[in-house]
Amino acid sequence: MVNIESKLPTVGTTIFTVMSQLAKKHNAINLSQGFPNYDIAERLKTLAKANIDGGFNQYAPMAGDAGLREALAKKLEQSSGSKINMDTEITITAGATQAIYTAVSAFIQPGDEVILIEPAYDCYAPSVIVNGGKVIAYPLQFPDYKVDWEIFEKLITPSTKMIMINTPHNPTGSILRKSDLEQLEKIVADTNIIVLSDEVYEHLIYDNEVHESALKYPKLKERSIVTYSFGKTFHGTGWKLGYAVAPEYLMKEFRKVHQFNVFCVNHPLQKALTSFLENPEEYLNLPSFYQRKRDFLQAVLAESGFKPIHCAGTYFQLYDYSQLSDEDDMTFAKRITKDYGVATIPISPFYGSGTKGKVVRFCFAKTEDLLEQAGARLQKISAI
Repeated sequence: MVNIESKLPTVGTTIFTVMSQLAKKHNAINLSQGFPNYDIAERLKTLAKANIDGGFNQYAPMAGDAGLREALAKKLEQSSGSKINMDTEITITAGATQAIYTAVSAFIQPGDEVILIEPAYDCYAPSVIVNGGKVIAYPLQFPDYKVDWEIFEKLITPSTKMIMINTPHNPTGSILRKSDLEQLEKIVADTNIIVLSDEVYEHLIYDNEVHESALKYPKLKERSIVTYSFGKTFHGTGWKLGYAVAPEYLMKEFRKVHQFNVFCVNHPLQKALTSFLENPEEYLNLPSFYQRKRDFLQAVLAESGFKPIHCAGTYFQLYDYSQLSDEDDMTFAKRITKDYGVATIPISPFYGSGTKGKVVRFCFAKTEDLLEQAGARLQKISAI
């Protein structure tokens, strides 16, 4: 056996795998991991098959199919008002997770500090640590999960190299508004800080709220790498396709890592998405589609001991279970999976040092019949 020194000595199996395996073991309804239980659009499947049959089965260009990048440049200009150069500022990636890892790898040197807003999606911190960076956590507080930018700014030091934001935010469902982006823009002005903005749930935003992208703010845009996910938008998480947007001087470095990481990604699916994007209704209807599901889940749990925390975006709903149990969130989540047949995600793994909050996350990207079945089971949970 070879003696090794782990680059991630404290990292174990992701909580999503843990809870999904537990759900399978106990035949539970899986509202833990974030994926729909319904299929992608028939038209998108037809387009994928047509491009496989059409012979687009060899390497795509390293930066991504030109037609897809052109379509995305137009889409982004419409949504953010920002002109994007398809040749130098967009790269198609193997999902947003690869884009995030590539961005961190391209810019973080040993000893660099990266500020994360916690609870943070579980790939953020390991990406920093494996590249020798130091995680600096800003913890959002229950129940509103808002950023106090005066406190946040105090975390910045001469070693701060990157700030990672996520809006709409997984797992809390909160969003950053215009005032938040304006304050962040002022904070990073005249610094060498790069902003990595995870905007994979850009179209999953509710109650007539508006998605505020880093691309809308010129002084942020000039120092930001923004990541997106086709899987989240078009119900195809297994396709693992996304993209990154950044100014040319940042994208040049991003692509240096990208080309030796994956080089390029699935060619026929890129072609399929190019055609699919011709109809904007495929993504413009998503807010109403998912808001109905959010509201349906809240309705079926209205008489339970679970109390919803406002969800402004994503397809996740946080619930306060403090009226039902004094257990920590991990114990509670595992118990209701085993005893009541519904799997959820505890929030503490999204914090580097854990949290004492009595909060769990349910995914509502499910058919209404499944949400109703889950609600009936969760209604049976009584205080202990």
